[in-house]
Amino acid sequence: MTGVKFLADSKGLYGFEISGHSSHGCDDETGKIVCSAVSSAAYMAANTVTEIIGDRAESAVDEAKMYFSVSNPCEASVKVLEGLRLHLTELSGQYSNNIRIIGGAKHVKD
Repeated sequence: MTGVKFLADSKGLYGFEISGHSSHGCDDETGKIVCSAVSSAAYMAANTVTEIIGDRAESAVDEAKMYFSVSNPCEASVKVLEGLRLHLTELSGQYSNNIRIIGGAKHVKD
């Protein structure tokens, strides 16, 4: 299962952490499609924030893990992250056996 945690502080969303695989095995075509959808959406959001909007961010990608955190997000970057949250929340509603949102957006930045 893929878990998604959105990171937020008092100003709004500033990042996300994604871990795990949506597929339950080699023959799980639905899981593979969901995994691809999650990855594609996450990369599009991260690239839009850094390459199109121009905000600085920390990111790390490893096997079945992605971390993305914007240092000081402008309003446009927050909106992109809100769009990602909406998209992945809707996806988790459709594919609850493959993806879940962990803790919503209540994680507070230290």
